[in-house]
Amino acid sequence: MNSFMERLKKINARGTFSIYFVLLILFIVSWMANENFATIGNLSNISRQIAVGTILAFGQTILIISGMLDLSSGSVLALAGVLSVSVYVSTHSLILAFIVGIAVAVFCNILNGIMVTKFKTPPFIATLAMMAMARGAALLYTNGQNIYQIGDYVVFGQGSLFGIPNPVLFLILIMVCTWYLLKHTVFGRSIYAIGGNEEASVASGINVNRVKMKAFIINGIFVGIAGIIFMSRVNGGLPNGAINYEFKALTAAVIGGTSFTGGIGTASGTLAGAFIVGFLDNIMVLLGVNSYLQQIIRGAIIALAVIYDIYFKTTRKKAKKA
Repeated sequence: MNSFMERLKKINARGTFSIYFVLLILFIVSWMANENFATIGNLSNISRQIAVGTILAFGQTILIISGMLDLSSGSVLALAGVLSVSVYVSTHSLILAFIVGIAVAVFCNILNGIMVTKFKTPPFIATLAMMAMARGAALLYTNGQNIYQIGDYVVFGQGSLFGIPNPVLFLILIMVCTWYLLKHTVFGRSIYAIGGNEEASVASGINVNRVKMKAFIINGIFVGIAGIIFMSRVNGGLPNGAINYEFKALTAAVIGGTSFTGGIGTASGTLAGAFIVGFLDNIMVLLGVNSYLQQIIRGAIIALAVIYDIYFKTTRKKAKKA
């Protein structure tokens, strides 16, 4: 058993190293392709642009490691963000608006968790249903209209502290929290175990439903924060905002080495995956690549990431049998 775990750690290390290597190569190639790419201003801009999607990606990472996923995060982000903005416009309380945004997203994720754990609904179906309900609720609440004149609410997404943009600060904080949860808590060890083999986890005494519910609640906190930052950055409450952001988050997580089969993934890998996507999007814009071609390239990257994930899974199986 110990020898198998050592081999598995070596495989994980090679997978994580390869992500960093790809990120480094992409950075160098992009720098060579356009001298404006590596400027401090551009790199800061990239960090701000990927902040919301990466925060969602950390929540996806936790869920995917445990054998689940969330297709509703973009819609829940919109609902939580719109209600948060609405509360601020009514009360002018940033604290209350922040609490409401997180509370709404957590509530939606608790519903996801109940569907998955109590009613045994596949996460794909449960969160797909929530995606439709949350988006519909956001549009119903606003009657399809955007909320403008949000005043100081913009501080969440447009302000800065010690010269560091607030979205980047939130990103760093959530990255550290995710890393700590995965590496240094019983909860983290439990989700790796559940994603690796749920039946064995039950046999070993892990309360699988409780752990899954906690994973959804944590994801809800991240989604709520992402919604607040998003609405602040766009300077309004947009019920139709953040469309397809759940797929951006999934892409960053999978490219970062999180396996769709569960049991594998790291916070640092997800961050690297998010920067790979961010670097690629930025350099394509700087080089004037056709927007339709950009979509094709993004799709190809997702396909390659999934193919690599399948290859990695096969390698693990061979290591286990050896």
